[in-house]
Amino acid sequence: MRKIYRTLCKAEVLLCGIAFLFLTTFVFLSAILRMFRVSVSWNIDLALFLLAWTAFIGADIAWRSGQLVGVDLVTRQLPLKLQKIIQIIVYVVITFALIVIAVFGIRLAWIERVRLYQSIPIPFSLMTVSLVVAAISMVLSTILKIRHSLADFNKKGIQGGTQ
Repeated sequence: MRKIYRTLCKAEVLLCGIAFLFLTTFVFLSAILRMFRVSVSWNIDLALFLLAWTAFIGADIAWRSGQLVGVDLVTRQLPLKLQKIIQIIVYVVITFALIVIAVFGIRLAWIERVRLYQSIPIPFSLMTVSLVVAAISMVLSTILKIRHSLADFNKKGIQGGTQ
């Protein structure tokens, strides 16, 4: 199971990197062509599509690696045991929020399936699905964080309740 998860994580990073490369290429190409008064309208739609995928998949990559901003001004003064309890509670709340986002994202993707981009013949729901994919991936990452926090909670160093 861990090997499958690691493979999915590597695929996410690869997908996000490739999408970001194409995103910057399309935006740059569009700006250059606009200087020569050549309109390429599909560039913008494709750039928006890639922006959604890189932003949401990138959010999961950042979440998984602990690169998102956190506020711990209050909790860092608490005993380590209480910090871990609060951390687990926050992870559970985040998990439920991500599940709600995934469910409503699926509903939105279903509604958007008939809507097409203005300049490219693909359904708008393919962009909306990026939110669902990222939310599900973030749920998996959060479950692993909860598991890791529970394992840390049971270690000897936390049993005493001091830092």
